[in-house]
Amino acid sequence: MAEFIRIYEENPNPKAIKRVVEALRDGGLVIYPTDTIYGLGCDITNTGALERIAQIRGVKLEKANFSFLCEDLSNLSDYVRQIDTPTFKILKRSLPGPYTFILPGNNNLPTVFKKKKTVGIRVPDNNICRALVAGLGNPIVSTSIRDDDEVLEYTTDPELILEKWDHLVDIVIDGGYGDNVPSTVIDLTGAEPEVIREGKGELDIV
Repeated sequence: MAEFIRIYEENPNPKAIKRVVEALRDGGLVIYPTDTIYGLGCDITNTGALERIAQIRGVKLEKANFSFLCEDLSNLSDYVRQIDTPTFKILKRSLPGPYTFILPGNNNLPTVFKKKKTVGIRVPDNNICRALVAGLGNPIVSTSIRDDDEVLEYTTDPELILEKWDHLVDIVIDGGYGDNVPSTVIDLTGAEPEVIREGKGELDIV
């Protein structure tokens, strides 16, 4: 049975954040709000938790395209190769925001992702998930939670999310209704920025 914890985005309760961070450190899976749709995530350094998420999504871990949720751009160099000034300017003016940027990965990637040449970086404009990353001290590996219903595609009501995910995850955060439009995915590894998926957010940022 998953814990259901109410956290307000305007002023996330430090005790509640600490409780979720402890669960993440212990290898727990957490569903949390972002500035787009609700996400499913775990501690990037916990291989067992990563395996659980891959199993839920029905993918092989080493081939999974999970995003790395960061608090800001300060720990970008931990997992991303040195990027040029124009690329950094795009990131700086777009984040925090509803974007996933594909960037070249470096040799510090966790062992399970060593073979990946690129990483998807997210800095959501949401105080709850950024507070979780800050408390944890390293990125959260994140994937969106899809709905079985093709029409809905993404569930927005935290209580319905709890109903469906109760036995699969350890904590569901109720941060209010979520959005049902995913992030815009932009590949910054080539000569020109390339939009991989149109989602929430302006496309003229690049």
